[in-house]
Amino acid sequence: MVRLYLFAEGQTEQTFADIVIKPHLAHQYGVFMQNSVLIAHGKKKGKTHRGGGRNYEPMKNDILRLLKQEKGRDVFFTTMIDLYAIHSEFPGLEAAKQFRHVPRERVKLLEKSFAEDIGDARFIPHLQLHEYEAYLFCDPTCFASRYDNCSAQIAALQALANQYETPELINDGATTAPSKRIIAQFPNYKKAKATDGPLLAKSIGLQVIRDRCPHFNEWLCQLEALSTQNTRQ
Repeated sequence: MVRLYLFAEGQTEQTFADIVIKPHLAHQYGVFMQNSVLIAHGKKKGKTHRGGGRNYEPMKNDILRLLKQEKGRDVFFTTMIDLYAIHSEFPGLEAAKQFRHVPRERVKLLEKSFAEDIGDARFIPHLQLHEYEAYLFCDPTCFASRYDNCSAQIAALQALANQYETPELINDGATTAPSKRIIAQFPNYKKAKATDGPLLAKSIGLQVIRDRCPHFNEWLCQLEALSTQNTRQ
């Protein structure tokens, strides 16, 4: 049996992992994901604060702590952290500047640097291009399942999605990141993202998301292969 721990940046990713990725991996691939963990972003008065993490050291220490705790060769670890607004101390950030306009290469270099910094072959880093809400652009009609009378808003999001080869390339500007584009059309999403975000993605379906988001798909393929990889060790 293969076990998997996932460190999520926020509650949106945490719920998505628990209701979409977890059953998929367990039922079809024999990879059993523990309940996902909100990654640490700091510590104050001895208490660890979690979720929305931007500080790198607390995230790193959180991962290393669990790696030391769970030493089995059949236990693996991964992340769902946004590339958008990534912390300035994140490993490899300076070297990745050369790929500023080639997001796929940039994120791969950062993930490689992240893996090297953690230094454990069981760790499979994943940075989202550019953030979770990109997945919702795979099929903007999903918003009709949560919001009323929104055909104009859906059309606006669809027109934007049509401009990109993949939703993962919708950029990471402070006002143009995927979540900002959605909130511009659906202001209520801002407060409801932790609940609406995962349910919207679930309504789209995992296969559609992986078909439209190659970086996400590559990561999911790695997770699916863990059971086979473990039997070869």
